[in-house]
Amino acid sequence: MAETFFDLSKKIFRIKNADDFNQRAIEVYNYQYQNNIVYKQYCDLLGRLPETVNNIQNIPFLPISFFKTKVVKTENFSAEIIFSSSGTTGMVTSRHHLRSLSLYRQSFSIAFEQNYGQISQYIVVGLLPSYLERDGSSLVYMVNQLISESNHPNSGFYLNNLAELADFLATYKGNRKIMLIGVSYALLDLAENFNLDLSNCVVMETGGMKGKRKEMTKPELHAQLKTAFKTDQIHSEYGMTELLSQAYAKSDGQFHTPPWMKVLIREHNDPFAFTNKKSGGINIIDLANLSTCAFIATDDLGKVSGNHFEVLGRFDFADLRGCNLLVQ
Repeated sequence: MAETFFDLSKKIFRIKNADDFNQRAIEVYNYQYQNNIVYKQYCDLLGRLPETVNNIQNIPFLPISFFKTKVVKTENFSAEIIFSSSGTTGMVTSRHHLRSLSLYRQSFSIAFEQNYGQISQYIVVGLLPSYLERDGSSLVYMVNQLISESNHPNSGFYLNNLAELADFLATYKGNRKIMLIGVSYALLDLAENFNLDLSNCVVMETGGMKGKRKEMTKPELHAQLKTAFKTDQIHSEYGMTELLSQAYAKSDGQFHTPPWMKVLIREHNDPFAFTNKKSGGINIIDLANLSTCAFIATDDLGKVSGNHFEVLGRFDFADLRGCNLLVQ
């Protein structure tokens, strides 16, 4: 009997091991092949049909650019929300049609708790000015939910009022730990204009200069923020409009994925071959992407090592986006 959206949405967050993941991934592939017109056409062109797909490396990965040019939907539904990517004026942006916001909330809430514990332990501060100034940001939605769930009067967004934020960070004496989630250029603005000791805070960058500053590599960004904020660690969040799950790095840019998400590295010159020994294009299986496509070939460059991955930059032809970094 064919799996349904509701069947699969109950299963993906119960994944315990690699065998579970592989089985769920094949089930999601079959479901999306049968019910996603864009993805089925792409699979058919490649000759990757259900009878030939028996492991995750045989599953076709849809180029992320399809989210800019096509309506990528599995089954015919009226979207509860449509998230859109950032971009400069005139740029075509990605659109992610969500059948269920509750599935997204489950995904980011469980992943956050697995990495950082109960949200009630934190004051959540969002420094995401460029995201707040437009509609449709999945990152703003996530951080806003974390702010709400933290249930603390000092949790909230700061747009461009850096002086007020700096004063709060410098004078707070409560028992909860502060989690500062910020876009890269805004964190640099804060670092350069105020003398702050954030050694007892979780400082998490979400990437992105948004055309506000010269791009820099992640190690350069982290080194500058560590010095300015007098902290040993800068955390990172890896996510994008086209995904419903996030990976987190607590130090040195080593990202860990939740159990329902996996990164594979494709060869530079062969998009259908994979490598564990060198850098290449980042392919992502995000099984929370049930209503669109769970198998995405991104424009990011990276490397897998053990149970984590690194983001090294982007392909030359790729548009600038929130998580853009120069190739290291």
